[in-house]
Amino acid sequence: MTTTAETGQSSGSKPCDDAWAKLVPLDTRFSDIEIKSNDMVICSEIKPSSVERHEWCRITKNLGQGSATIHNKSSDAILVDEAVIPKDGAVDIISGSEIVPGPEGQGYLQYRFTIMPAPESRTQLLQISIDPEHAKCSICLNIWHDVVTAAPCLHNFCNGCFSEWMRRSEEKHKHVLCPQCRTTVQYVGKNHFLKNIQEDILKVDAALRRPAEDIAVLDSSASIQSNLIIGSKRKRRLNMLSPTLEERDNLRLQCPQCVANIGGYRCEHHGAHLQCHLCQGMMPFRANLQVPLHCKGCDRPFCGAYWSSENVTQGVSSPVCGRETFRPISERTITRIPFITHEMNRHEQDITQRCITHMGKTVPDVVAEWLRLFNNREIDRSRMPLNHAEMITASTHVCNDCYDKLVGFLLYWFRITLPRDHLPADVAAREDCWYGYACRTQHHNEDHARKRNHVCRPTRGNHHF
Repeated sequence: MTTTAETGQSSGSKPCDDAWAKLVPLDTRFSDIEIKSNDMVICSEIKPSSVERHEWCRITKNLGQGSATIHNKSSDAILVDEAVIPKDGAVDIISGSEIVPGPEGQGYLQYRFTIMPAPESRTQLLQISIDPEHAKCSICLNIWHDVVTAAPCLHNFCNGCFSEWMRRSEEKHKHVLCPQCRTTVQYVGKNHFLKNIQEDILKVDAALRRPAEDIAVLDSSASIQSNLIIGSKRKRRLNMLSPTLEERDNLRLQCPQCVANIGGYRCEHHGAHLQCHLCQGMMPFRANLQVPLHCKGCDRPFCGAYWSSENVTQGVSSPVCGRETFRPISERTITRIPFITHEMNRHEQDITQRCITHMGKTVPDVVAEWLRLFNNREIDRSRMPLNHAEMITASTHVCNDCYDKLVGFLLYWFRITLPRDHLPADVAAREDCWYGYACRTQHHNEDHARKRNHVCRPTRGNHHF
């Protein structure tokens, strides 16, 4: 089909050279409608099956750059973000608003309203040019891979390269020195900003990419998942009866194995440490230990599993988490639907609870059943809200937050696979929201959250699949 939508007719204000907004048709056979006047009547095709043009709305630019007002000029209602706008009605729209020039979604073209950057802001956009030579690891002399930054010198390296350097340094020296400037390294952590730059460089020049086998070796050596504290100035002998302010600061940084030999291990003076995300206490970073130190779902460090393996229940100079805070998924239990389930939509949570009760089951019953399916890889994990989704099994250690997210994911699959006749009678007839679980309106509009089903896949928007 070669017919394209007309760019519209202006009324009132004088058009400018640059469009300040546009209507983008979701049907790619049609062209964008550029809006160049502050007050513009849109005259275009409204159905893909018809070449007739209709004067169906007026769009008026509001003060500032963030919104506009759409006035319904058609002979029937139109839809704006699923809301029905009657003839001669008006409503404010923002960038991203979806508009249908008719009373029903099917059979009509669909447009997304997009506000363009102001000319003055476009001229202020910076184009940053980076010499690839400045994005190379000084250990392997290649473009960074999974880049980490050492402090206080702020030099950058591949995660695998620096992890191996750190292991060798801890075996042979009292301190970990920066490979580039020989400054004593006190902290090291992932640098997500530079990782984005690294990926952009490799997109521009594919010749800089390393072979897959080299990347695999680097990844196998990488041990830095979160910020590490290395070689902090901890003092072995302190006046415990009347410590000075400096000594109190040093005490707060000490983990139990800095103070005493526990389980046959005592921290080296220059040993690397992790700070627990939950209790903020310190634990030694022992990369070769089989006990997990990071949650696989969020990559944050938690000390519960480590100190449990060392039979430490409380610290003298630093807080210690209990084992219940960081356990394998299979050892966890839950008695209620987590608050984050169904995107925190309490109406959908209530419906899920009613379905479970009507089936004569409990929340633990349903979670156990779907966890078995999950562990057998019978569930699509593409929407799973956890890191390393494909690596997670029932034996994986996760934190409390990530376990709640996993349970919410399993309850989503429980609901989405239920036949309509298994739903309560008062909700079975609800129509699916176009935006499904990704709907933003459900968070601030109680009536919409209740009247539409949001436990479904989106059919519009960026989450459509």
